[in-house]
Amino acid sequence: MKSKKDEIGSLAVTFREHDHAKCASLLLDAARDLCAERGLRLTPVREKVLKLLLKSHAPLGAYDILAELSTSGFRAQPPVAYRALDFLVENGLAHRIEKINAFVACSQPHAKHSPIFMICNDCEQVAETSIKSQGSSLDRTARSIGFDIRHTVVEVEGLCAACRERMPQ
Repeated sequence: MKSKKDEIGSLAVTFREHDHAKCASLLLDAARDLCAERGLRLTPVREKVLKLLLKSHAPLGAYDILAELSTSGFRAQPPVAYRALDFLVENGLAHRIEKINAFVACSQPHAKHSPIFMICNDCEQVAETSIKSQGSSLDRTARSIGFDIRHTVVEVEGLCAACRERMPQ
């Protein structure tokens, strides 16, 4: 029988067909568990923001989140959204996609990892994967010049398989 962590890892496949409702449910459960383990408060607004990020694999901007919060009865002020996003990012439950200044739910909240984001230029979906920092060519290169990598985020732009298939030859 697969553990929750294994099941989450196998579902983190944005550009492939998968049971997204199950994916989102497992990730929300994982976030609740992690917050409980770490003694963190997943307040109603933080949980709502995470649920919004989990609705799809498309990244959301802070003002998109703010608009959704206001229709759900939460205070429609930018600090409300930004504080919730800061909490989620700081605790490994979400990531900020620098290139497009937007946020996505972390697909591997249970694991310390260096994410790689595959951003489709057509449909704007984002897939998260990761590399092991230790032993990677980037790590070896950094060590060769005496540099100690503390944090790595890689953002790659291109076309997902579905968008490539829709393109005329």
